[in-house]
Amino acid sequence: MKKINIRRAYYQFRHKYLTLNNIVVAIGLSIAAGWVWGSLGVMQRNYSLQKELDDKSRQLIVAELDAASAKLEQRYYKTDEYKELAVRQRLGLVTPGESVVILPPNTESAKNAGKVALSTVQIEEKSNFGQWIDFLLGNNSKNLSK
Repeated sequence: MKKINIRRAYYQFRHKYLTLNNIVVAIGLSIAAGWVWGSLGVMQRNYSLQKELDDKSRQLIVAELDAASAKLEQRYYKTDEYKELAVRQRLGLVTPGESVVILPPNTESAKNAGKVALSTVQIEEKSNFGQWIDFLLGNNSKNLSK
């Protein structure tokens, strides 16, 4: 009995599912799936290459900016203004007509005079509803102008 059922199942499978049309459709689907898989692989490769190209172009722009900055810095170092500042800073030289004033060290009162005392500000706490009313009526802008 089992042998007959197996033969019957094989016969039905063969005549129902293993037809020429079904085989052609299966081959077509496998070709389409392969094409889609290959296209996705190529798209992924192109994306990674484009990302690498963008990184390289960013690096090129940064290198060009660094080179331009170095050229500007080199031109600045060749100017008379820089030379004068460097001589003043390193050697302590002055231009004709200038005089150097040496001041005594600051006292404690002079050091403390520069410090500003922080004052505390009282902030009025309002409810959310009160804040909305102030906002809608324009009371916030009046408070800012004070």
